[in-house]
Amino acid sequence: MISKEEIFGYTPDPKYNKAVAYFSMEFAIDQALKIYSGGLGFLAGSHLRSAYELKQNTVGIGMLWKYGYYDQFRDMNADMKPMYVEKQYAFLQDTGIMFTVPVHDSPVHVKAYLLKPETFGSAPLFLLTTNLNENDEASRSITYRLYDSNEATRIAQSIILGIGGAMLLDILGLERDIYHMNEGHSLPLNFYLYSKFQNLDEVKKRVVFTTHTPEAAGNESHRYDLLKEMSFFYHLQSHEVKHILGMEGDYLNYTVAALKFAHKANGVSKMHAEVARDMWKDNKGICDIIAITNAQNKTYWKDEKLEIALAGNSDAAIAARKKEMKKDLFKVVADQCGKIFDENVLTIVWARRFAGYKRADLMMRDWDRFIKMIFNSKHPVQVIWAGKPYPEDFGAIEQFNQIIRRAKPLANCAVLTGYELGLSALVKKGSDVWLNNPSMYREASGTSGMTAAFNGSINLSLPDGWVPEFAVDQVNSFVIQPATQGLWNDETNHIEANNLMDALENVVLPMYYEDEKKWHAIIRKAATDIVPEFDSGRMVDEYYGKMYN
Repeated sequence: MISKEEIFGYTPDPKYNKAVAYFSMEFAIDQALKIYSGGLGFLAGSHLRSAYELKQNTVGIGMLWKYGYYDQFRDMNADMKPMYVEKQYAFLQDTGIMFTVPVHDSPVHVKAYLLKPETFGSAPLFLLTTNLNENDEASRSITYRLYDSNEATRIAQSIILGIGGAMLLDILGLERDIYHMNEGHSLPLNFYLYSKFQNLDEVKKRVVFTTHTPEAAGNESHRYDLLKEMSFFYHLQSHEVKHILGMEGDYLNYTVAALKFAHKANGVSKMHAEVARDMWKDNKGICDIIAITNAQNKTYWKDEKLEIALAGNSDAAIAARKKEMKKDLFKVVADQCGKIFDENVLTIVWARRFAGYKRADLMMRDWDRFIKMIFNSKHPVQVIWAGKPYPEDFGAIEQFNQIIRRAKPLANCAVLTGYELGLSALVKKGSDVWLNNPSMYREASGTSGMTAAFNGSINLSLPDGWVPEFAVDQVNSFVIQPATQGLWNDETNHIEANNLMDALENVVLPMYYEDEKKWHAIIRKAATDIVPEFDSGRMVDEYYGKMYN
């Protein structure tokens, strides 16, 4: 059996000695470990990196996805094409532990691998796989694809993560004081814990929950009868679950159930915590929802040379390093798109998960105005888009491809594929402006702008998610004026698209080309303001102080 010393490789700081298991469906630890899709994984990866830096007594529980999320390529017309390629990871340690988890009342074999802390500088992470010869094909496929579109497979993934992860900790003899659910995917772990303690209060004092989704419809739910059939409730019957949690109806909402199992929960920004409290307030027996704003690990994301330039307070050194970082990004633009970008030209980047509410094409809404800006010789501009839509979200894929087609004839516009940690770092370091224009109140937190600010890229953003806690217009960021609440979506989109273009044409572009001193003052102020408040060291310390203790 693998020892506790072998798992951690370090002695936890007494300040963080309370033992925590952090459950997440995805972790973005390193480019080489492709088990993540987007922001949730980026957050979980930074959490484990900062937990390691602070020597917290935390272990991660995740899944070893055979094909990852998906690999993003282009078809023969240069449109986006998802592909599934088997991954191999020689750096993971086979723990030798295999056990069975009931799924559909049948035993599914599960094997555990360990990502040791010294490999990438993270708290230890156990990864579970069902891709084993001992399983039939249906059971093996549970850990093939992150967020599989098949409902039964998705439910089975939650069972393996939640029940399988809790069982593994018991097999290891790794007693945990706290089980932290990062989003509701690992909900079944609560039914496993209930079977152990036979008491809701005993479960509650051990469980905390982080909710990420600010819309009721976006929170996962499934029929009780299907969940029971799938063994989601471990040894409980549907009527027992309803009685224990005081729930009714035909569908179990993961978030509501998690809020009833946990002794405390958190939203991922101050704004989101308010939205979440209002969203779930009519459900009796839910726990308090506080705010712990998401953050990112600066040690991982920062550029060392830019850090030295910022510390030296030298505009010339900052400008020189930014140009070098832009050149690195522009090599990828040339390679993928056959376009040569100029490091002396203002470069705007929109890059994140492609979802309709994030409005990747908002700049293009008034096409004539967009084209006029693109061909403005006085204040030239370059624009880059990147990101991954969910492979079954055909609306988002079409939006992605529509941007590709519209950008194709424009020599100063590019759409990049393969948006993972490596490309994410390049576009943050190589951008001058980091554009964020979601529909208001739909971005629970968002963290990409934090890592952009680490790297001398100025946020141009609507005041949603984490942004109101940071942004001061023309001091450390550029803030897009939101439309008045209560308007029709089309009217809101029209107003906010105009406000975005007004900000670019009247403030951002003129400042970049005509007031370099002010531009660099904003870069320096952003770099000062972003740390420590939006470094994940603050976040993981806050979890111990406000959630675990």
